[in-house]
Amino acid sequence: MSKRTRIFLGILLIYTVGIAFVLYRVVSDIDPRYRESAEESLVETSQLLATLVEQDVRGGILDTTRLDALFKAVYARSFEAQIFNISKTRVELRTYVTDRNGVVVYDSTGQSLGKDFSQWRDVRLTLKGEYGARTTLDIASDSNSAVMYMAAPVRWVTSANGVGSGEIIGSVTVGKPVQTFGQFVAAARSRTLYVGLLSVFTVLVLAVTVSVWLVRPFGLIADYARFVRLQQGFHPGRLLRRAWDLLRAAYDEMRDALAGRNYVADYVQTLTHEVKSPLSAIRGAAELLQEPMEEAQRQRFLGNIQRETQRIQEMVDRMLELTALETRRVLDVEQSVALLPLLDELAHASQSVAAKRQVRIQVVASTDATVEADPFLLRRAVSNLLDNALDFSHEGGLVELGLHLEGRWVCITVRDQGAGIPAYAQDKVFEKFYSLERPHSRKKSTGLGLSFVKEIASLHRGRVELNNRDESDTSPGAIATLWLPRSRTAMPSR
Repeated sequence: MSKRTRIFLGILLIYTVGIAFVLYRVVSDIDPRYRESAEESLVETSQLLATLVEQDVRGGILDTTRLDALFKAVYARSFEAQIFNISKTRVELRTYVTDRNGVVVYDSTGQSLGKDFSQWRDVRLTLKGEYGARTTLDIASDSNSAVMYMAAPVRWVTSANGVGSGEIIGSVTVGKPVQTFGQFVAAARSRTLYVGLLSVFTVLVLAVTVSVWLVRPFGLIADYARFVRLQQGFHPGRLLRRAWDLLRAAYDEMRDALAGRNYVADYVQTLTHEVKSPLSAIRGAAELLQEPMEEAQRQRFLGNIQRETQRIQEMVDRMLELTALETRRVLDVEQSVALLPLLDELAHASQSVAAKRQVRIQVVASTDATVEADPFLLRRAVSNLLDNALDFSHEGGLVELGLHLEGRWVCITVRDQGAGIPAYAQDKVFEKFYSLERPHSRKKSTGLGLSFVKEIASLHRGRVELNNRDESDTSPGAIATLWLPRSRTAMPSR
């Protein structure tokens, strides 16, 4: 049995024991709670009947005539009450009255009249002025014959206005068979056990379903341990970042699953809109080519078809790249990348394109910096920003690749000396398929390059900004800034 399996089984065992204990406590607590509720009602009823008897006391003599008539009438009453799923058709309360010596002078059932009840706890304590209650079996061998009894004192009120406490001359006891509310207890226990067992089964199924996610962090730790052995070093910050990326990826996957349909619909709608224009141009050129024309015109229309086809191809390729990037939630490859050599390499690789447009490229960096990144994606992001700057630069302009540090952030800047970003486009530059005309060609790009850079920055726990240069700058233009978290291993210790 693998370690992951043992960990998972251990979690399930702890969960099962915990749920079993909670169910046991809940089920065992149902009966006492029902008894407490019934006792509270019986106390109020006994006090009510004691007050009724007190009104008929004359010269310290108990008179139960009205009480006798009351119970004969209520026992003869027919009704049907549906309490949840239990039907009730008769009154099951019983009562008896004793004198000051504990002798029964009235019994609603007629079974105990004249008996001495002074030894029963309810009568004995009540005649002393204390709270009297008991639960007794009617049939000694039958546990279902238990009856709860609550007593209240009968006083001879001697004050002029009939209010006040006088001498205790008897007691009134109200009884209720436990079985009458025991059926509610049984029903509550059944429902509780059903819901509890159903919950246990459901959670167990869910636990099995997500077991991979439960044990993945331990696999992450094991993988990192192997990395530490190979690298001969330990960096807790990297481990925490990887764990956070894992949690974020799980959340993003769930979010994408919920919003996937809308995502696809928006993509299809936008792509359809963007492809419509070049397709119309291709169709128009193809229709014209069917007519007789001069060779120069024919070549011009063929060139139009070729350019628009190439535009559609580039758009589809970029869209596929962006879609693949958006579905990734963590970096597949993450290693230390020195940024200054990367900027020098990209500047050298773009010199030929810059020369055709008579634009100079210059790397301006006072220091080097290191980030944890995917080298391929990071190169693509900076290259896209550089290509964008070259596209919008005027002849004789300068594009600057900058590198500086701001706290725990590394800032890669790309400055151009073009016309800058129009006010109407400043909030749209990172939207998919949004593009501005290039000054040298009067053509638009696919509008996916900056969206691509934005996704790469997000994967690296960074961000990208594109703004016009400050008014204090000697030259107009735009500045793109790529913010990346600085490598912890390269930061000075405090």
